[in-house]
Amino acid sequence: MITSDLSAATQALNSNDIIAMPTETVYGLAGNALEPLAIEKIYALKQRPAHNPLIVHLRSTEAITEVAAEIPETAWKLAEHFWPGPLTIVLKKKDAVPDIVTAGKPTVAVRVPNHPVALDLLAQLDFPLAAPSANPFASISPTSAEHVEKYFGEQLEVILDGGECIRGLESTIIGFEGETPIVYRLGALSLEQIENIVGSVRTMTDNETAPEAPGMLGRHYAPETDIIVSDNIAQALAANAGKSVGLMLFRDDTPGSGFTHAEVLSSSGDLEEAASRFYAALHRLDSLDIDLIVAEKMPENGLGKTMNDKLRRATHKDH
Repeated sequence: MITSDLSAATQALNSNDIIAMPTETVYGLAGNALEPLAIEKIYALKQRPAHNPLIVHLRSTEAITEVAAEIPETAWKLAEHFWPGPLTIVLKKKDAVPDIVTAGKPTVAVRVPNHPVALDLLAQLDFPLAAPSANPFASISPTSAEHVEKYFGEQLEVILDGGECIRGLESTIIGFEGETPIVYRLGALSLEQIENIVGSVRTMTDNETAPEAPGMLGRHYAPETDIIVSDNIAQALAANAGKSVGLMLFRDDTPGSGFTHAEVLSSSGDLEEAASRFYAALHRLDSLDIDLIVAEKMPENGLGKTMNDKLRRATHKDH
């Protein structure tokens, strides 16, 4: 059930149950990161592949040393600049972190969330929280408590309400080869923001068989409704004449006809505003009785690059 009762959340987590909690990025399905039983429940409820690792959420930057070892200077620099915030850092793990959290890898993904409810919750616990997005595997990420309730209903006794997620996209994930940063997942921090702090970074965002971090699999973030991406909306509508079509547009430049409903992410063309509304718009479109979602391709810069990556994975078909 949806609640603002922190004590109910801490009681559940201390009993190795799992809850949904808000972060600034998306809602997470949270459990004791140091307890394999809780982690098994997360994987089972999400129907998440066992080879796909989880992110561990910490109460503070200093807590990084409780779960990670051999922390490069560049990692400290990034953490001090962006935490609390939507940056996840992949580091060599300590033995206290169970292998099930890291999908058997010697590394652990960690971050400090920038949400008052999440931070209050973590401050009341003696352990960090593993918290992948609170949705069935590969479906649209949730940015409200209502999204989580729609997915899981009574399967979750506690859905901790923190309002709409202000970022609306998952955290950016960075790992290292020595001191060289490698971006494993595009997210709510743009590459430009990261490069302003550490210089140029490599990107390596696809891995189907042994992903170094969450979000690297081909099909992800996908609605139930068929979806295509186009940089020519009028042409896409003409090609799908006779179908009931919902549009997801960057700016408010809707065509005159040929569609059932349109979601405009930012009438002013602001990429941060568009990102904050991205998943919520997909949820609304997916709830309509339509044949097809046509999403406008975003500008290929800043957070537009992140949203295009999410759309690419949403339209990916498993073979």
